[in-house]
Amino acid sequence: MRRTFTDFTIEVDMKRPDFLRSKGNGQRNLLLGRAVAELAADLHHLDAIQQEVFVDGAWRPHIRSDWSSSGADYSDSSQLLIEGQQVMQDWEHPLMRKLAENACQSRGDILEVGFGMGISAGYVQACGVRSHTIIEINKGVAERFEDWRAQRPGADIRLAFGGWQDVIDDLGQFDGILYDTYPTNEDEFVKTLGPKVVTLAANFFPAAAAHLRPGGTFSYYTNEIDSLSRAHQRLLLEHFSSFEVELVRDLHPPADCTYWWADRMAAVTAYK
Repeated sequence: MRRTFTDFTIEVDMKRPDFLRSKGNGQRNLLLGRAVAELAADLHHLDAIQQEVFVDGAWRPHIRSDWSSSGADYSDSSQLLIEGQQVMQDWEHPLMRKLAENACQSRGDILEVGFGMGISAGYVQACGVRSHTIIEINKGVAERFEDWRAQRPGADIRLAFGGWQDVIDDLGQFDGILYDTYPTNEDEFVKTLGPKVVTLAANFFPAAAAHLRPGGTFSYYTNEIDSLSRAHQRLLLEHFSSFEVELVRDLHPPADCTYWWADRMAAVTAYK
């Protein structure tokens, strides 16, 4: 199947004669035609909004492999650096507030994956939750967490130190989970954001579903700026009963930000 548009051509070269054959060519052509039309619509849309949505950004250097033991640099109060990498900056407040509010709808037991500068953790506490468990892999960030926790003596706040893959099975069940983490080295970056992964959080979907109580909420931001792809939706519905999507607008990363690319981002709340 070949479709030519004004600015590009899309061609599907089928390698198997029975690919999408179904019960006849009519059904196959319908399914292929719809998939091609959706891809074309995405490309047209992204081209139309690129000037208004995409931010300047800067080149992102490679991540080395010793992330967990690398020093956390908080010397600039507006950002966190690890190995010289920008990990979090204070322009993220609107996005972190929305993620926290979505995860804390029950005001129950909350799990947060990734502490960073403590931005989302502060909003979780502001929601008045029953308990708050935070998974953090970096030693320097964990030390910062201890200072942050000491300022909240009456709150039930716990730290699980390590990678989420290593510690989550010992943590039990939660009413809400907030996921905000990033690959810890270049190999993980390539693997988790490869051609078959629709969002970085996808690798965490099975764990989130397994550790949520019935009716619990899973909150994360996507790698999509104004919608969810069909592949993303299918993956969500493999693990959750339903989900909601909303846009967080008016984000203002600085021009030298190396890890962000748009002035808005889709936030997802998935329900167990």
